[in-house]
Amino acid sequence: MAVLVTGSAGFIGFHVARRLLDRGEAVVGLDNLNAYYNPRLKEARLAILEALPGYRHARLDLADREGVAALFADVKPEGVVNLAAQAGVRYSLERPEAYVDANVVGFLNILEGCRAVQPKHLVYASTSSVYGANGKLPFDVHDAATHPITLYAATKLANEAMAHAYAHLFGVPCTGLRFFTVYGPWGRPDMSPIKFLSAILEGRPIDVYGQGQMARDFTYVDDIVDGVVAALDRPAPVNPAWDPERPDPATSGVAPWRIFNLGAGQPVDLMRYIQVFEAKLGKTAQLNLMPMQPGDVTNTAADVEATRAALGYAPKVTIEEGVGRFVDWYLDFYGR
Repeated sequence: MAVLVTGSAGFIGFHVARRLLDRGEAVVGLDNLNAYYNPRLKEARLAILEALPGYRHARLDLADREGVAALFADVKPEGVVNLAAQAGVRYSLERPEAYVDANVVGFLNILEGCRAVQPKHLVYASTSSVYGANGKLPFDVHDAATHPITLYAATKLANEAMAHAYAHLFGVPCTGLRFFTVYGPWGRPDMSPIKFLSAILEGRPIDVYGQGQMARDFTYVDDIVDGVVAALDRPAPVNPAWDPERPDPATSGVAPWRIFNLGAGQPVDLMRYIQVFEAKLGKTAQLNLMPMQPGDVTNTAADVEATRAALGYAPKVTIEEGVGRFVDWYLDFYGR
């Protein structure tokens, strides 16, 4: 089938598009290659995709209503994977309008495109950040997520609500995937793995927030892709057992709609994560312990039992194996 993958020159979008191409799908990628981080990395990802048979690229901004509508009318995708977004928690403190444009207006344009052409399934990226002030661990999709503490998280919660409305009104099956701290080859330079790695290699101190007393559910990108593709292959159903008096936040009785966590299910202390980098590189990190930053939470942990049951999701890559692969890619790509 023809699959539209938005954010295809981005980190996760690149890996998803390549996986779909590898299994013989025709993929249309959408990405505007903006300068949120060095476009060189996006261009290198895109060059790999464009060399593969079955790939076609649309250099387009998700907030371009007419352009997105025309693309849907031309492609008529059977599946849509929306991974384009303005990412980053801290940047939302500086440029909130960028998040509304990309994550709210842009997602509305995706929903309108789906309304027009009726694909078999829309899968879209949400985030573990939606759990916000929720202190119950591990984070469970069957618990309400109603207290975001960043605008980024708020826009992703808006996406989940918007998708439910469109699934109910227009019958487009929608699955939202809450990603937990994704890392791996071709990762974004604004994320902690590249920051940690480059600092260790260059002998610079690493800024370690929360005085290092934090844990994250670091998830290797290949495991995330497994979950995305498994979700795409299984369109969201209406939940016949849904009780409107005790509504399950992860499913719906009035719409083909659902939410899943995609994480490793094994949170790692931040200091241990740094130690894995040190062991791989044979170098000791210099640590600059810092207080918590606005919008940060102390711990994240994914309950993935619902994802296992519905999608057969089974993350496989250990933190040592994942960091090893990531370091090898970094040294090859950046040449140091």
